Amino acid sequence: MPPYRHVTTALLDIAYLEWNPAGRCTAVLLHGWPDSPRGWQEVAERLSAAGYRVLAPALRGFAPTRFRHHATPRTGQLTALGRDLLDFIAALQLERPVLVGHDWGARAAAIACGLQDPLATHLVLLSVGYGTNAPDQPLDLLQARNYWYHWYLATPRGAQALAEDRTAFARLMWDTWSPPDNWYSEADFAAAADAFQGDDWLAVVLHSYRHRWGFAAGDPAYAEEERRQRPAPVLSLPTLVLHGEADTCNHPATSAGREAFFQGPYERRVLAGVGHFPHREAPTLIAEALLDFCGSGD
Repeated sequence: MPPYRHVTTALLDIAYLEWNPAGRCTAVLLHGWPDSPRGWQEVAERLSAAGYRVLAPALRGFAPTRFRHHATPRTGQLTALGRDLLDFIAALQLERPVLVGHDWGARAAAIACGLQDPLATHLVLLSVGYGTNAPDQPLDLLQARNYWYHWYLATPRGAQALAEDRTAFARLMWDTWSPPDNWYSEADFAAAADAFQGDDWLAVVLHSYRHRWGFAAGDPAYAEEERRQRPAPVLSLPTLVLHGEADTCNHPATSAGREAFFQGPYERRVLAGVGHFPHREAPTLIAEALLDFCGSGD
């Protein structure tokens, strides 16, 4: 595992992992919740072996990424994550990378592509359907049940539970969102849980889930970005969606029927026997799918 490097933007000191710095093409891998950049290790190694320079940043609130200023609101709204990605790409002067995101990272990548076109050569979304960010989105009872933790975190009792034992809360997600087939080790979880120990993780997580359903106000600094995301913009770049058939966080039906949002090549693959963490559960399959869709980095 490479050590963390850091790049500074206006708001953040963004920590990121890097593989194959001399690669001719760049892939940026964005983790979800509750996870960390270290979850991409096996996928990143395969991409770097194929010639890619691979970067995996820690999202705002996830250690060791830090806010630079005490006065910056610790918002977790999704448009802020998208803007952070744009700032990261600009700070490193990346030229149209491949963007791959899981969960929160998928939402951030899609939002960034909607805010700046052209931004990337390809977009790959894991475990998330595009156009599913709005508070008034259609939501059937099965998916409402899956989102129990969203509603719980909107209550004082849920916030207290997360504050009292964030590690146990996160482990419950890992243990219930994917088939119980020993897909992770204690070392895997411990490495991810290090990212949950930052000073701002709690505030960012609570605000994120409250804001996306209209239970908390957004940061006015992102008002224009929010306006441009309602409704979700049509994307023109080639996009691949990879969704686990056994995902009990975001049911695979939530990513179906989204073709109208894409003007460029669009493909969706449902992965048999895979849960909410495809890059961890089936890294070889995911890496092969990325290389098949995006091409090699040579």
